[in-house]
Amino acid sequence: MATVLMCRRLPRLSRATAISATAKRGSSKSKKEKRDKPGAAKTGTHSGATIQLLKAQDYRVLYNPAAYAKGRAGSQQHGDRDSSQALGDTFTSPGAAQAPQTFPTASSRALPPGRSALPKASTLLEQSRLYKEEAEKEKREMHDSKEDPRTFQKGRPEYRALSCDSAEPAQPLPAEEGDRILQSVAGCEGSPGLLRDYFLQLSRLPAERRAALGSDARFSALCHRAVTAIRLFSTPDLILILKACVPLAVPASHPLLNACEAEFCRRAWDMGLEQLLLVADCWRCLDRSVPSYLGILFSYANLRWKDLTLPQFVQLLYIIGEGRRSPADLAQKVESTILKHLDAFTLEELGAICLGLFKSLSGISEHVMRRIADRVALQMEDMSTYALVNVLKMLRYTRMDHLPLMRELGRVIPARIPATNIQGIMHITLTYSSLHFFDEDVLAAVATSLPSKVSYCRSKDAAKFLWSFGCLDYEPPNEEEFYSSLIKQLHAKLHEFSKFPEHLLTALLGLAFVKRFPEELIDFALREEFVQKTRGSKYELNKDLFTLGKSVEIECPTYQGSHLTPQLCQEFAEMVSSFAEREIYVRPEIVEATSLLESMLGGPEYVKNHMILPHTRSSDLEVRLSTDGRPIPFNFKDPVATKKLRDMGVNLTDDLMSQLIQGRARNRSPTEVGNESRIPSQERGDTTCMGGALPAGATSQAEPKAGLWRPGEVRLALQVSNRNHFCYGSRRLLGLHCLKRRQLRLLGYAVVELPFWEWFPLLRRTRSEKLSYLHYKVFSPALLTRAA
Repeated sequence: MATVLMCRRLPRLSRATAISATAKRGSSKSKKEKRDKPGAAKTGTHSGATIQLLKAQDYRVLYNPAAYAKGRAGSQQHGDRDSSQALGDTFTSPGAAQAPQTFPTASSRALPPGRSALPKASTLLEQSRLYKEEAEKEKREMHDSKEDPRTFQKGRPEYRALSCDSAEPAQPLPAEEGDRILQSVAGCEGSPGLLRDYFLQLSRLPAERRAALGSDARFSALCHRAVTAIRLFSTPDLILILKACVPLAVPASHPLLNACEAEFCRRAWDMGLEQLLLVADCWRCLDRSVPSYLGILFSYANLRWKDLTLPQFVQLLYIIGEGRRSPADLAQKVESTILKHLDAFTLEELGAICLGLFKSLSGISEHVMRRIADRVALQMEDMSTYALVNVLKMLRYTRMDHLPLMRELGRVIPARIPATNIQGIMHITLTYSSLHFFDEDVLAAVATSLPSKVSYCRSKDAAKFLWSFGCLDYEPPNEEEFYSSLIKQLHAKLHEFSKFPEHLLTALLGLAFVKRFPEELIDFALREEFVQKTRGSKYELNKDLFTLGKSVEIECPTYQGSHLTPQLCQEFAEMVSSFAEREIYVRPEIVEATSLLESMLGGPEYVKNHMILPHTRSSDLEVRLSTDGRPIPFNFKDPVATKKLRDMGVNLTDDLMSQLIQGRARNRSPTEVGNESRIPSQERGDTTCMGGALPAGATSQAEPKAGLWRPGEVRLALQVSNRNHFCYGSRRLLGLHCLKRRQLRLLGYAVVELPFWEWFPLLRRTRSEKLSYLHYKVFSPALLTRAA
């Protein structure tokens, strides 16, 4: 018997290990305390003061991959708004595109050739069952971008007059009758009414016969006659001809449609709103872009806004979304009409409204979105998953928190996830990460369902799954299966990343957040040719590229693939530093901490407000201590002044500490206090040396080169965090900030937290309380003991 050896090459995966006192994440995360749950944080009396966590107006999403960061207005990022993004969970058109066919293991196509060709009856039943399961699974994954968003039209009979029904005719016309009609076209000129009837009758032919009409010269002759007589048709007859073109699958660029569009634009102001909406719906079904016609429709609706019925309003918003146009002059009217009919809309109509606003990049006020979310939260169980996902898209776009909706979603959606298609699951997951909302039940349900569906992921879907889990710093119980399936899909979609480089960077960042570094993909992403593609992208990808490249340098010491050039790294670092100087270093909580540390330690030479790791895009307050607790000067900004400095240390005598903590400090600026603290100890007559000060007569030294550590030196990286560094309503750090702290520890820094729930309340307290808090943080015995 011959033996065949099959070898499969697996991608290399680096799993960085960080020096940390925390336990390994993964399935153990299910046992985290309530502090990880949104809304679980409560007020108390820690360190003398606490604050209410995360009010909506204070909580903003500041870091997302560049390709998915969306603004409220003027955004040019349409990546989430193509027609393929509208995803259904139950309705599938017969004409939906088919996914590659797969065969279950029991299939006869999978049997070895030497097996019996007559399986047992039980085997046949098993095959049948497996085929049915596979068919149901594929049906869930199939999506018709024309039909699924129109589900709301089934809820009211009024939509029949506003929309084009593309379903198969109830009584199809025999194929022979079609041949008779086409023969009669050549024999007579035909009146407009007769030409209309020909189109209507041909539209009732069986699908395979209609598909052959495109190459039939007789049908081309019929279309030519209709174009010639285009102005002779009445408006209702012309609409019927356009509707007939939908089942006839007339190409979007056909001369007949060109003539129809021009004629409808000419007649638009003499038509009714119902007719205008019906024609617009036909254009959508024909996949024809008609910006001129839509412009007329929107102007017409604006002038007759008060006459809009509820179904007309919803249909108009559907058309606005499918046209990807947001008429600025309608924004206020749209909001007022939503509020007017809010209780009368069906749940599917609410979903259609949100989808229309989302696709057209239409801004919506927080008040209106909150009212919509209020109703959805109360009736979520009665809402289809498709409509619910559309509401979540708009919630994500408006960056609005709504705890009742998110909590109800966490109760309802996990059970629905197995029956939801992959793109719907992606939008649900992306909503949680975009709003920084951590719900382990939802994420675990997503992770459980994803591996069996991963073959349906587009490159952008896989990227957003990885980004979302990494952003929330969550590794599910099935983490190896989950991540390996997605990494495998990235390899399968590698050819797409040359066109969509943003998706690969997003995916790799999400993996880096949870210490996963697939080396082959990273090597591909850091090659010169790929870097050039990112620089030519319509998205700003430099920061993402910088974060990835520097993270690999720090966390993958054995990596031997491509790297960013030093010139690029310098360029990116300068760009990030320039932003930090304008937006980060000047934040009040950071400025206050810096000033107080300077006063406490002896001057600006003992603390540096900068980014130790510029690629992590947040600031650090760096302090250096000797192992016996004395501060070490190192921040010398002016080389000339450095040479003249003498005895810049400060003896923290009882008298000085009393001055710092008591009244004199309240009447003087931090600069004045700092200047006094830098008076040489000999001039003050002090001889006592307290912990945390340089000895009398010590002189400053030049700043050591980067990466060069003095013997016995302890470097502190103080983190002045804010709400946006954590998951919503919790004390769970986001992935980027976990990555930063992990890398600081790898470089030897001791990370000292000044968390917002401790530091922000102190900003309103006395100077002595703030100094005492900082002294406790900097001179913690645990830090010095660990360093010694």
